[in-house]
Amino acid sequence: MRSEHVRPRHPAASQPGPLAGLRIVDCSTVLAGPYCTMLLADLGADVVKVEPPEGDATRGWGPPWVGEGESRTAAYYLAANRNKRAIRLDLRREEGRSVLARLVERGDVLVENFRPGGFDRVGFDDRRLAALNPGLVHLAISGYGSTGPAAGRPGYDFLVQAQAGLMSITGFPDAEGGGPTKVGVAVSDLTTGMFGAIGVLAALAAREGRRRAGQPAGQRVDVSIFESTLAWLANQAQNYFATGRPPVRRGNAHPSIVPYETFATADGEIAVGVGSERQWIRFCEALGAPELAGDARFASNADRVRNRAVLQPLLEARFAGAATDRWLAALEAAEVPAAPINDLAAAFADPQVAAREMLVELLHPILGRVRQVGLPFKLSATPGSIRTPPPMIGEQSEEILAELGYAADEIARLRASGVV
Repeated sequence: MRSEHVRPRHPAASQPGPLAGLRIVDCSTVLAGPYCTMLLADLGADVVKVEPPEGDATRGWGPPWVGEGESRTAAYYLAANRNKRAIRLDLRREEGRSVLARLVERGDVLVENFRPGGFDRVGFDDRRLAALNPGLVHLAISGYGSTGPAAGRPGYDFLVQAQAGLMSITGFPDAEGGGPTKVGVAVSDLTTGMFGAIGVLAALAAREGRRRAGQPAGQRVDVSIFESTLAWLANQAQNYFATGRPPVRRGNAHPSIVPYETFATADGEIAVGVGSERQWIRFCEALGAPELAGDARFASNADRVRNRAVLQPLLEARFAGAATDRWLAALEAAEVPAAPINDLAAAFADPQVAAREMLVELLHPILGRVRQVGLPFKLSATPGSIRTPPPMIGEQSEEILAELGYAADEIARLRASGVV
């Protein structure tokens, strides 16, 4: 059912965005690369999605599907490809490579996720790219990076979560019937996409200075799923460096803050995060257990972490005595961070989602109404925007070819021969 607060938007130019005027040539598929280029498109860049003849594989990663018949499209694809224009291009053909060369000549950024060496083999090694466009920023996304013993291996989010150690700290301890668990979304891919966007923006910011210094304005940016996942370990990695002991799975408990986890209530569960000593005192009062705040075993966060096993059952017994809504109201009144555990239906029905426009609805010319997650960044002077729905395969091929200088008869010939 469509939420009442979601306003349909027709595909149309809106705010130009801070990256207006930049052209991104997107030769990536699946998630990490397309998510990266979608972020840049949301900020106003003109992203041309270059797909192989069979299309981005995620178009077929359903169910669930949106639309029917031959036009049906997997929801997976729709999640990472809005605000783009699409051209279908056969890079196995010389004519297809010539089209890509024109795109590269006229572009600012090239994004691809071929295996290391794969883009070279279709005729676009670093030397040729620099000759075509000395100012080009080339983002190369791979599973494990362009060097090292694993450089040639394919990278899959699920496998990288395992290899990079993320799964080892995700899930409940073995003693509680758990085991290593992947995160519920492809966080390794998504993190790679975000790091890729940061790398692209940094390289673009450096271009003018490099020109003034007489250096090549463009540069290559390497981002891998494996390295991105290692970087994302953050405090857990630092905990290992500090102690020499790999962190363990704690379920919903925090390794360094107590209480900072979920508790069963009389009718469900609640998430609680006590992040300061002042909050701890208010938390104990809200629980109706002020004596815990005066207990020397729990006087500081370090004490509570050390005595976690003693404190845990005391808190569990308290929370089990009342319903979730009762605890949420009491903790909010005490200014102690707490939250319900929502499914996605409840999450997107939250009034804060509407207030911050984090659920939008586009009118797709073929698929009809397509709901999308809104923009997470709000710029006061040059806001980004969601302007167009994810394109159908090759939807703007003729438009893009015309912009590249191809005449109508040439476009017809390329289409007839299957190059586009």
